[in-house]
Amino acid sequence: MAYDERLARFRQAHLNPFNKAPEQGERPDGGGPAPARRPDPSPGDPEGALDLGLAEDHFSRPVGLILASDVQQLRQAIEECKRAILALPEHSERQKDAVVRLIHLRLKLQELKDPGEDEPNIRVVLEHRFYKEKSKSVKQMCDKCSTIIWGLIQTWYTCTGCYYRCHSKCLPLVSKPCVRAKVSHQAEYQLSICPESGLDSQDYRCAECRAPVSLRGVPSEARQCDYTGLYYCSSCHWNDLAVVPARAIHNWDFEPRKVSRCSMRYLALMVSRPVLKLREINPLLFNYVEELVEIRKLRQDILLMKPYFITCKEAMEARLLLQLQDRQHFVENDEMYSLQDLIDIEAGRLSCSLTEIHTLFAKHIKLDCERCQAKGFVCELCKEGDVLFPFDSHTSVCTDCSAVFHRDCYYDNSTTCPKCARLSLRKQSLFQDSGTETDP
Repeated sequence: MAYDERLARFRQAHLNPFNKAPEQGERPDGGGPAPARRPDPSPGDPEGALDLGLAEDHFSRPVGLILASDVQQLRQAIEECKRAILALPEHSERQKDAVVRLIHLRLKLQELKDPGEDEPNIRVVLEHRFYKEKSKSVKQMCDKCSTIIWGLIQTWYTCTGCYYRCHSKCLPLVSKPCVRAKVSHQAEYQLSICPESGLDSQDYRCAECRAPVSLRGVPSEARQCDYTGLYYCSSCHWNDLAVVPARAIHNWDFEPRKVSRCSMRYLALMVSRPVLKLREINPLLFNYVEELVEIRKLRQDILLMKPYFITCKEAMEARLLLQLQDRQHFVENDEMYSLQDLIDIEAGRLSCSLTEIHTLFAKHIKLDCERCQAKGFVCELCKEGDVLFPFDSHTSVCTDCSAVFHRDCYYDNSTTCPKCARLSLRKQSLFQDSGTETDP
């Protein structure tokens, strides 16, 4: 008897939808009155999940099949699925199935809203050069609409200049020109510390997209960029952190500050460009930061070593100067710095790496290469000691003839430089000889 009851309940729960529904009060087999029909579940009822395809009967739709083809229908199905998830018992199998169903519905909605795959590989918008990405990663965020880029089903682009990322459907909405164009035309920093002028000067609008903003967060929160001092909306300012050049130069402060998306991309492109002339911007900085003095001395020595390498065949074959290919300005002058140089000086990385390169260069000139050794100097004042080089720590160089002497000998000698005196006498003798030849 128990078996017959279970079989009857199973048949009642799994009615064949292709059979004609019997009239109310009539059994399908023509017998007595049929059991009362269950009322249709309400949308807020947990049993309403049956409408979402969660009931495991033989005629339910497959999980991957979604009959809703309209965006509005999908949104309605998503809301019903959310209510069902909240109403079902936590950590139950039915709730897990509802969550999976919700994910499928959302992916289907994104697929309908996003254009197809037949998009061009290259798009040019406001000097941005967008390339279609083939990565299926879902960890990217759209810089335009501030939503997740679903790489599995959505087409998205990245600017090769400033690395601006956005959906393909957001490309026509891009309103900010490529930052790399500004870097190419006007490569300079804002050197005033957070030059704030107030929201009223911006007409209470975002400095980039001109959306209404307010400090109270209505209609959108106003977020200040520590680099420009301007206020931005939450879509243009994601609270990204970056080192602000003005604070590093004036205060030697390298604590990352909150900047807008546009400022972050600009600082990222400018970080390795040598555009900071510290002696003009803040000459007193060398009096308070000992590491800067050390780096300046190493750079000056490297500039004195450069002529040896240019005229040395072995050094050219070994490409010693390529040791500084990441900091090419170090072999051109000793005044210009990049923001990355200052960051590495503060962290102690640049001093260690530059000292190793300085040691390698000096070893080649003084020990390994005979040609470079032959270009050394002998102190003409004392005529004693080893061969001297202009980058040695205990030497001094004549500013007129570039002759090298011991530092003590050079400053103790009250007479002029011997080489300068010799060159002067030679010029006088040549002038006298030329004068006698012209006389009749």
